[in-house]
Amino acid sequence: MIDPDVARLVRGVLWPGFLGRTAPDWLLRELDGGLAGVVYFGQNLSSDPAEVAALSAELRVHRPEVLIGVDEEGGNVSRLEAQTGSTLPGHAQLGALDDVETTRAVGAALAERLHAAGANVALAPVADVNTNPANPVIGVRSFGPTADLVSRHVAAMVDGLQTGGVAACVKHYPGHGDTASDSHLDLPRIDLDLAELEAEHLPPFDAAIAAGVASVMTAHIVVPAFGDAPATLNPIPLRRLRESGFDGVIISDALDMAAIRSTTGSGRGAVLALQAGVDLLCIGNPSNLGPKQGATTDEDDYLEVFEAVCAAVADGELDRAIVERAAARVAWLARSVSPSTGSGTGESVPEESPVPERSPVPERSPVPELVEGRFSDAIRRVVRVRGDVAIAASAITLVDLRDRPTFAVASAHDPFAESLAERFAVARLAAGPSLRTPDPQAEAPASDELALLIETIPADDGVVLLADRLGGDTPQRLAVDRVALVRPDAVVVSVGLPLSEDAVLPLPVIDTLAASRASADRVTELLAAASTAAPTHHLHDQHHRNGS
Repeated sequence: MIDPDVARLVRGVLWPGFLGRTAPDWLLRELDGGLAGVVYFGQNLSSDPAEVAALSAELRVHRPEVLIGVDEEGGNVSRLEAQTGSTLPGHAQLGALDDVETTRAVGAALAERLHAAGANVALAPVADVNTNPANPVIGVRSFGPTADLVSRHVAAMVDGLQTGGVAACVKHYPGHGDTASDSHLDLPRIDLDLAELEAEHLPPFDAAIAAGVASVMTAHIVVPAFGDAPATLNPIPLRRLRESGFDGVIISDALDMAAIRSTTGSGRGAVLALQAGVDLLCIGNPSNLGPKQGATTDEDDYLEVFEAVCAAVADGELDRAIVERAAARVAWLARSVSPSTGSGTGESVPEESPVPERSPVPERSPVPELVEGRFSDAIRRVVRVRGDVAIAASAITLVDLRDRPTFAVASAHDPFAESLAERFAVARLAAGPSLRTPDPQAEAPASDELALLIETIPADDGVVLLADRLGGDTPQRLAVDRVALVRPDAVVVSVGLPLSEDAVLPLPVIDTLAASRASADRVTELLAAASTAAPTHHLHDQHHRNGS
């Protein structure tokens, strides 16, 4: 039997996800019992803003000071626009533009959107400095490859978000930018000494702290300079974070990610995270299969963490004072962003330990009027074209060479196909990894499966290749070479990191720096420059093969 006081205390440091677009009964009961809040994922959110706002209002009936978080970065990562693609510039686009006022305005626009949805914590901005071009999970989610560039844009976005009354959560401390693996699937390791980490990866977090950021999310990465434990479970980097002047809420990255769940397990990981200095435990997205292969429910995932923390407090392994300190910080943040209205029974945890005197998020200020077209103009300025990309045909086959989306991006929606369909008849061919040969010289082009598929495309169709990893001898880069032998009139749309200035491709290229609806609309504009055909609003998958 769990002590009711311990149960209420522990709920105050938990931040689960849930399945579906309506709040399950177990979640409402836990909110009544003091649960800190929830994190929304794309699978929770309707395309109708009124439905999302109604969901948030229902949660507030049960917990007036509920913390509702959303992964909303702009660019590739959007939950509120998961079904259409983001209409805001992404971090890499903002870094390429390097206009901090535009970045601040994007932060303000994100705050407006979260407010409309009833959410109050933006899991943004990304403060990782993407020093590894092969990074599988950060890439264009970063403002860029240098600490100075990332620092100034992180500070600007924090200001834009928090001036808009939304708590920013800068991520992923102490920096996920030099990893070669994805912590959703593995436990990454960064082999940098402390001096390199301090010089190249920590400055953006220091800039966020100087800007008054309300919360910081940890990374599930091992940094040998800090020891063998991943940062989320490691008191050494989290102590450094506090010593650098941060007095807000430390939030774990999702505990359902393989870096934690496949090593310590979510429950044990939660206890270790609290001992290390984490305040709020993000449990994760229960729609991800993860190591349990979908064998558990959303409530099971929550209870695994809840029961483990309660047991650790009860048997003395986890000092109750640690949980009280964490819960007090979380309650302090919740009060600053959630007006205490409603008739819910979810009470705040008593402040039995010191919390910062400052308000982490100021009173919501009027958002400056955003100039119509400002963001689309910004995207026009950073999208780069190499060669003649206009397509005179009235029909296009869009060949998607990319791998499946990462769990961070989550949405498999293709805004490029939908945008192109407003100007062309569009067929989409998803050429997944099974269509690529490691060595284009290993087989004659005539027996190349991808080339054979390309040959089935009508000669009158334009061909557009969608790629996100073209640097070096990647499978996508080799696939472009093979397609060029069959369709030298094809155009490449690169939505990943930009090609180097001296890179040479056999086909014309559009570098967008994001896979978003805003980027797709600019691509459509460029490709249609030579077309006089009337819009056809036609999209089909008749060439679809081996979708990834």
